[in-house]
Amino acid sequence: MEIEFIDEKENKLFNRKEITFYVDYDGEPTPKLLVIKSKLVALLNTQKDLIVVDNVQPHYGEPKAKGYAKVYDTVDDLKYIEAEHIIAKNTEPEEEPAEEEAEE
Repeated sequence: MEIEFIDEKENKLFNRKEITFYVDYDGEPTPKLLVIKSKLVALLNTQKDLIVVDNVQPHYGEPKAKGYAKVYDTVDDLKYIEAEHIIAKNTEPEEEPAEEEAEE
């Protein structure tokens, strides 16, 4: 999976950077949103708590998708501006502790 940045602009009103990108995933299934987010965190050298992948739209018949992400300056800005469902889909699910069977 490779990510190519198309456009990057500063939005001072919302204290964030808005990024448009292409994801090329030739020979692989369409990557999940959280996998794309992890790759963007590494490429942009930011923290997971400050980035939100808004959408990823696969191209029909091509192993390519166009995406839109927002990188905030602070966690407070992100929580104040973004809708709860967007934050929820960008949060990794917490692993439930394995239930230990009682010995009888």
